[in-house]
Amino acid sequence: MSGPNGHRSANETDGEAVSRLRKFVRANVAMSEFLDRALPFRLRIDGNRTFATEIAPPFLTPNARVYDLGGGARPFVSLPEKQRLRLFVVGLDLDAHELSKAPRGIYDEEIEADLTSFQGRGDADVVICQATLEHVRDGEGALRGIASCVKPGGVVAIFSPSRNAVFARLNRALPEGLKRRLLFAIYPEKGKGHDGFPAFYDKCLPSEVEVIAKRNGLELIERRLFWKSSYFYFFVPAFLAWRIWLGVSALLLGKDAAETYAYVFRRRQ
Repeated sequence: MSGPNGHRSANETDGEAVSRLRKFVRANVAMSEFLDRALPFRLRIDGNRTFATEIAPPFLTPNARVYDLGGGARPFVSLPEKQRLRLFVVGLDLDAHELSKAPRGIYDEEIEADLTSFQGRGDADVVICQATLEHVRDGEGALRGIASCVKPGGVVAIFSPSRNAVFARLNRALPEGLKRRLLFAIYPEKGKGHDGFPAFYDKCLPSEVEVIAKRNGLELIERRLFWKSSYFYFFVPAFLAWRIWLGVSALLLGKDAAETYAYVFRRRQ
């Protein structure tokens, strides 16, 4: 719509700029994904999706008591799945308001608490902690709290980004407001997840997680390392630089160079 002098409104101009940005991002993402297909499949696995669909679900057995740590408004288990398996789900989050936004009936018990200082009852069959560790200021305290929730023989399933991931380094370096504006401008869909919350990545290296878990009575059952994240696909030169950096880092740092990782631990008897 034009103004009284025939000039287009600021909203119309802004809308066109956003539309052009979306087209630019889509084109670069398509090219980056095309180039990515030249790499081995193991380097192209989405860790978050794999954790949610393959790693954690097999441990959700009928009548299990499940602790969802940090799930808040976006619990790991869906309501139909909870009802089908007759699960008892405990939701723990730092913010009670986040818990209140979860689907009605998903949590049988809600706990507003800081995971870094929380002392659990040791009664969980399964503990799920998905994309939460990076958001706590005290990673060791959080892992101690996680271990305190699970009963002997119970299982802990964790998914987290690594502190050494390039996006994690940028996350720590950029001002909070700036990085949120950039992230949601390029990937508006990420505003629906945990990506908008402040991240600290304390004790978020795979090697650190393994040591702390063992110290707190958790035995390693499974470790999966993932070498993909979506943050740099929006601009092909950035994507290529990231992939090269990731390859060099893997040679130097081994498992601690992974972008994200998933662990399954069992509480010692």
